[in-house]
Amino acid sequence: MLSSSTIRLRVARGPLLLLVALGMLLGLTACGSGAGATGAAGRAAATRAPDTVEPLAETPAPRLPATAASADGRQVTVTSAERIIPLDGSLAEIVFSLGLGPRVVARDVSTTFQQAAALPVITQAHDVSAEGVLSLHPTVVLADRSTGPAEAIAQIRAAGVPLIVLDDAKKLADVGPRIDTVAAGLGVPDAGRQLKERTEQRITEAKAALPTPGRHPKVAFLYLRGSASVFLLGGPDSGAGSLIEAVGGADAGQGAGLTGDFTPLTSEALVKAAPDAILVMSKGLESVGGVDGLLKLPGVAQTPAGLDRRIVSIEDGQLLSYGPRTPQVLREIADQLYPAAAK
Repeated sequence: MLSSSTIRLRVARGPLLLLVALGMLLGLTACGSGAGATGAAGRAAATRAPDTVEPLAETPAPRLPATAASADGRQVTVTSAERIIPLDGSLAEIVFSLGLGPRVVARDVSTTFQQAAALPVITQAHDVSAEGVLSLHPTVVLADRSTGPAEAIAQIRAAGVPLIVLDDAKKLADVGPRIDTVAAGLGVPDAGRQLKERTEQRITEAKAALPTPGRHPKVAFLYLRGSASVFLLGGPDSGAGSLIEAVGGADAGQGAGLTGDFTPLTSEALVKAAPDAILVMSKGLESVGGVDGLLKLPGVAQTPAGLDRRIVSIEDGQLLSYGPRTPQVLREIADQLYPAAAK
C-alpha cells in the first residue's frame, strides 16, 4: 500500500477498510491519465527510477528447520523454504532483498516491483484466496496482521502450511524487526543481519543528506482513488507520519488533531490542517487526473500546498512498505519536498 498499482493501507478491518479496498480495486481498472501532473510530482514521474529491489550480493542458503515467533502468539517452525508466498508487498520486498526471490511462487497485488511481475497473483484487492495459495503448494507463507480474511488464513494453516504473521509496519523503527523475523523464519538469520545493517545505514545516510529547512513544512498525506470517489486524509496512524517527520516535515493531519488512521477528506479538515505540501501515491494522483484534478477536490486549491502546487508523489508499492527500499523513499520525498535543494 504500499509500486505501480496499489499498496496495503494499514487500517483496521471494518467499514473503512471495505471502502478503501473497493477504491483500490476499482482504481486499478480505471485510473486517469494524470495529464495534469506538473511541478515536483510531474518531474518525479518523468525521472522515477525503475521499480526494482536490490538483493544481497551473495545468495544465502537456508538453514532449516527454523522457528520464528508469529505476531499472533504462535511459534512457527519452517522445514522448507523452497516455495515461499509473501502475502504483502513489503514482505515480498524483504524476501527478494535477502536473495530468496527465485523461491517465491506467488505474489499479492501490492507486490509490483519488476522482479516479481511474472508471478501469479493470489489476492483480489487485498483479500487472500486460500485456494489460490494452496494450489501452488507453498512450504511457507508470510503475512501481516492486516492480511485476510481470517477464514483464508485459518484454511491455509489447517492445510498444514507454516504461516508466519508479522506486526504491521507503521514507522521507521519497524523496518529492522521485520527483516529479522522474516530472515529467522526462512532460516537465513545472517543474511537478515546483513540486510538490516545495510538498510539502517542507508536510512541514516538518507536522513543525513537532507536539507535543513528554516521551518518544518506541514505535510498532509492523502489517499485517493478517483474512480470510486475515495478521498481520505491521513491521521497519526496512517503510517506516513514517520516518513514525513524523518524528512524534516510535520504531519499536518496529526497537527490538526485527527485521530486514528484516515478520515474522509473535507474542505473543513484541509483548512484546519493547512498543509504546505501534500503527499500522495502515484496511482492515486493519476486517478484524479494529476495535479490539476487534485486541485479540484474540496479545499485543496485553498491550502498553501494547493496554491503552490507543492505535491509529492511516490510509487504506491514503495511509500508505506517500510522495508529495504525505505531509504529510497526518503530521498524521493525530500527531493520533491525541497526541489531547490535537489538541484
